[in-house]
Amino acid sequence: MSTVQLTLASKANQASLLPVLLVATSINEARPTPAVAITFEDKAVLDGAEKAPVQFTGVSGTPVFGTVNAIQGLLNDFPFLNSKDQKLENEWLAQLDSYTTFDFKTLDPLLQRLNTHLLLRSFVVGYSLSTADIALWGALRGNRVGISTIRKGALVNLTRWFSFLEELCPWATTALETLHASAKEKKDSKDKKASKGANYDIALLNTDKGVVTRFPPEPSGYLHIGHAKAALLNDYFAHEKYNGTLLVRFDDTNPTKENSEFQDAIVEDLALMGIKPDRTSYTSDYFDQLHEYGLQILKEGKAYADDTDKETMAHERFNGLKSKRRDATVEENLARFEEMRKGSPEGLGWCIRAKISVDDKNKALRDPVIYRSNPDPHHRTGTKWKIYPTYDFACPIVDSIEGVTHALRTIEYRDRNPQYQWMLDALNLRSVQVWDFARMNFIRTLLSKRKLTKLVDEGVVWGWDDPRFPTIRGIRRRGMTIPALREFILRQGPSKNITNLDWTLIWATNKKYIDPIAPRHTALLQKGMVKATIKGAPAAYSEEKPKHAKNPAVGTKKVFFGGSILFDQEDAKSFKQDEEITLMSWGNAIVRKIVADASGAVQELELDLHLEGDFKKTEKKVTWLSADQELVPVELVDFDYLLNKDTLQEDDVLEQVLNRNTEFREAATADCNVKDLKEGDIIQFERKGFYRVDKAYAPGQPAVLFYIPTGKTGK
Repeated sequence: MSTVQLTLASKANQASLLPVLLVATSINEARPTPAVAITFEDKAVLDGAEKAPVQFTGVSGTPVFGTVNAIQGLLNDFPFLNSKDQKLENEWLAQLDSYTTFDFKTLDPLLQRLNTHLLLRSFVVGYSLSTADIALWGALRGNRVGISTIRKGALVNLTRWFSFLEELCPWATTALETLHASAKEKKDSKDKKASKGANYDIALLNTDKGVVTRFPPEPSGYLHIGHAKAALLNDYFAHEKYNGTLLVRFDDTNPTKENSEFQDAIVEDLALMGIKPDRTSYTSDYFDQLHEYGLQILKEGKAYADDTDKETMAHERFNGLKSKRRDATVEENLARFEEMRKGSPEGLGWCIRAKISVDDKNKALRDPVIYRSNPDPHHRTGTKWKIYPTYDFACPIVDSIEGVTHALRTIEYRDRNPQYQWMLDALNLRSVQVWDFARMNFIRTLLSKRKLTKLVDEGVVWGWDDPRFPTIRGIRRRGMTIPALREFILRQGPSKNITNLDWTLIWATNKKYIDPIAPRHTALLQKGMVKATIKGAPAAYSEEKPKHAKNPAVGTKKVFFGGSILFDQEDAKSFKQDEEITLMSWGNAIVRKIVADASGAVQELELDLHLEGDFKKTEKKVTWLSADQELVPVELVDFDYLLNKDTLQEDDVLEQVLNRNTEFREAATADCNVKDLKEGDIIQFERKGFYRVDKAYAPGQPAVLFYIPTGKTGK
């Protein structure tokens, strides 16, 4: 048999490429001479009917596209791979694409189902290795979300099967090396491209000894775009720049502000961004050890108990004044720490402060608080503890314990870096390299979790997923795509330069992703909508038209034509007597009669259809809707910034800089196809802009769509 050709798009998801690459490699390993020629193209998708990441050209010479189709083509050309139970094998192969998603909420039930299927089985199909095993293993091996879940071991049967196949198939190493070689080439190219806007060569030390980064969110709110930068950069350095490890550790040291809702939301949002940590932990996992370190630092005279009230302490620290409790004995300090641990009335009035300096120029070193009393129940540890370590005490200790090698964090912590190192030195713990990068600030945008919480609690916004909020959920609800978010943030890089970014930049990036795939529809504003009679039009009929003129893969929609159509009032008012206009997606027509009221508002129109007219010669190309269809009521919603100032100053009062008029709604009528849109769909209404469906249409309830900025406006 002559060699057949397998072409892979090197920029595509590895979970889509690896299954077919494994099948092809197994064929080559089983034959004396290679039977499948494998090449990579520097694309995200290959040009073809499916716009797929894989193309297979077999002995027939006819190319087929798509991972599953390519595998089926290989099976047809090399029947020795076929299973005895081909029907069951095909059923599993048909599900293969589902296992390539990075969305944990979508992937998890699939993994659970496969785990159950493997309860009493060594193989997915039959009693020996099949193509279904090979392909599924490849999809999961290439899916960073899937493999991380499997390697945690909670899905016992799935983990057993996965490990068994890894040992059973030595040729898998060949396939992985082939893919990694292509990925390295792609990565080098990507890094070179990224470096045009960002420099990732930041001289991290000792990277040859392994890289372990961490993202330590506090579960006291939802992730916002500033957190996203920290998470993505740590993920980038751990998984792309270096072959390292990413830890996510919840800094759950303040039970008053934290809860499981925020914790679960952070996990979901990280998964949505394609970030799957190699390990997840909680500072509360280390409360016992931290307490021991608290005792140690007190016994060594490097900390003391203090009951100075908050205002006085702030005054003394600001002015470099010594606390009256600074010279207490070790015994006194230990006794007060014990009262704090018990949560006694006496203990609740005390805190523990590190004895670093009274008057250092760096105010972060002026005896910071490292332990405080708090009788509130903790969402993970309950009422066990009445004292909690501060972030400044816990973070360096747990970083060192967990093996973090490089702590990448925003530049707002720069003054606390010497404090971070002091804690490690005082307790004789392993050092960690710290790198500061600039926080990502946007004009007219709040990124203070405290202030965002206030707006939620006071009902100024709908919730943490409000489309005016800079939270990941908020901007996604507005229409931001995760690929655009990742590209924009990674393009900023780990620079230390602080800038206030304009939202138009990130929305312009987003447009690049949605414009090629967003279906085109038509909507007219209900206010002042004008009915027109088209003379010379045929009886009402419909045609299937492309949803996207430049991308047939988006599909088709029904477009109705007939003698009765509708226009926007604004368009109708612009028409002149006997003017020739172009009806988009139909042809030309000549305006013969305009009926307007005393205010100038157009009441009705008559036009002559003139399809032989030249659209290149018309000034106006207008949208319209045939009245002879099931029109769909929609509500179009636009938003303004929550703040009326580009940059907040320290003395600004939040209530005085809030923009109280930020929501704008217009009733509109859309084409019949809009009734089939689902929540989350992104479309373009011709000549109006891009929109995301927030609520799908239901009888008696209009569809609600949010306008997606495209970089042309500041909203």
